[in-house]
Amino acid sequence: MRRLRRTAALRGLVAEVELSVSDLVAPLFVREDIIEPAPIESMPGVVQHTQDSLRVEVERLAGLGIPAVILFGIPARKDPEGTEAWDPDGVVQVALRNLASDVGDDMVLMADLCLDEYTSHGHCGLLDDRGRVDNDLTLDLYGNVAIAQAEAGADVVAPSGMMDGQVLAIRDALDEAEFDDIPILAYSAKYASSFYGPFRDAVDVTIEGGGDRKGYQQDWRNGREALEEIRLDLSEGADMVMVKPAMAYLDIIARARAEVDVPIAAYHVSGEYAMLKAAAANGWIDGEAAALEQLTAIKRAGADFILTYLSAEVAPLL
Repeated sequence: MRRLRRTAALRGLVAEVELSVSDLVAPLFVREDIIEPAPIESMPGVVQHTQDSLRVEVERLAGLGIPAVILFGIPARKDPEGTEAWDPDGVVQVALRNLASDVGDDMVLMADLCLDEYTSHGHCGLLDDRGRVDNDLTLDLYGNVAIAQAEAGADVVAPSGMMDGQVLAIRDALDEAEFDDIPILAYSAKYASSFYGPFRDAVDVTIEGGGDRKGYQQDWRNGREALEEIRLDLSEGADMVMVKPAMAYLDIIARARAEVDVPIAAYHVSGEYAMLKAAAANGWIDGEAAALEQLTAIKRAGADFILTYLSAEVAPLL
């Protein structure tokens, strides 16, 4: 086999996996109460956008050949129900309308569908009298968010709250509102991971009382359970499924790829990005080479596309 590695041309000829720009989805943050982009300290190179700077960035990404973005909103006002998440004039809905006008069908506009960025307590759903997330009461609100996002121009809605039955509730709500052509990208295997810290900085989320989401996100010790979550979401009408995070869960991506034929997304999350950036800044690794190696590994494991904050910087390399 060594003979096939002798030159770069030979290695390229026999490469089993090829990472391309068309595999990339760029996560973007848009904030309501700022007048210029705000850098996120724990995610070098990533910012909270204004509506105007978001439009400029999406045009730039489109010019690089990146086919899709996914939007996360930071509202000026939060409340216990997260009502800004489905307000027609909410931050993400305004952004979707702007971007739909700018790029039309030339780029896929995805919208993260959750309440945590919008609730004053920082959880992904409504809380009951004992401060626990009420799964069933939350589902109706997810339906409201899905309809608002679809009306604003979302091409894909992506529920990330890990509520039981969320895909079915969203599918029913979209169908009833005559958005039966809007696909659902389900965060099916979203782990209660330690790699999300910088993301919480990006969306200004603090969980009330120092709590966590281990009661509803996937236990990081379990693999078979993740496959069951994927099967359940598909049975409820998911069109695509996601594994999140990516690098620490390549085994889950590979197992899912062996079992299901729908598109599989992987989220190369904020902590994975931040660690790479910190090591590169200290000269400990070649940042560009490590970025390409990590993303290619995710593709090799079986992901069809990758949500990554590296999108804009690796696109020219590809």
